[in-house]
Amino acid sequence: MTQSLREMAVDVLTTADGREKCARSRRHAAAWFDARKAGTPLPLGMAEPPLRPARPDRPELLDPRDVPRRRPGSAQGRIAILHAIAHIELNAVDLHWDLVARYGDIDMPVGFYDDWVKAADEESKHFGLVCDCLESLGSQYGALPAHAGMWRAAEDTASDILGRLAVVPMVLEARGLDVTPGMIEIFTRAGMDDAVAALNVIYAEEVGHVAYGSKWFNFLCGRDGKDPQPVFLELVRRYFHGPLRPPFNEEKRAQAGIPPDFYWPLTEPDLGGHG
Repeated sequence: MTQSLREMAVDVLTTADGREKCARSRRHAAAWFDARKAGTPLPLGMAEPPLRPARPDRPELLDPRDVPRRRPGSAQGRIAILHAIAHIELNAVDLHWDLVARYGDIDMPVGFYDDWVKAADEESKHFGLVCDCLESLGSQYGALPAHAGMWRAAEDTASDILGRLAVVPMVLEARGLDVTPGMIEIFTRAGMDDAVAALNVIYAEEVGHVAYGSKWFNFLCGRDGKDPQPVFLELVRRYFHGPLRPPFNEEKRAQAGIPPDFYWPLTEPDLGGHG
């Protein structure tokens, strides 16, 4: 029996092993797009995503303050950076499928699902590329502790699609556009061509994921007759804890549809009494 798109999303979210999660993610994405191309689209369906996705026993998840600092000058430090990137990419796979599954009560065009399935597929590819780099260095995903804070934004915005779009693609993923060029430089200096190639793929495709967030955030605001900029600032202050920190990759953020007046006002601690 054919699975609906949301059943596929829940299948990914309830798969613990990272490689297996990403293999299922890529299979389901291919099935969705193949059916669309053939003119026999799969049903969206309804399914109940878990509040938290299944995860492997390792890595050990720590409070962000307790994750050891990564020093890029040493081989171990570079392995730690790659491990952190793999963890971010695996979280992104779950975040995108969760977006597909969670907001079934909100009527969205099919293009919304196309965009997030494509993003989840690309994040699955990114996880595989970074894991390959780790394994070529004698390590693997799970060998080091990782950041437990990444799913907090998903839990906080589980009943607020605008909040989810604001905080996940338009803040957290946009941060990736700011920091990735510096990481590419670190691995270029170290002569690690595979890592540089993987990061260049991630950097190019991440712009699209941030742009999907901006597009659908603006779509929903427009549908409700709201001005996106003040809505965005209010939601980020509500759900994102602490100010945004420059420097910002203004060129790539603009390419993704996020103008400076969406993020510079958030660099100051908010004094408006938001929680």
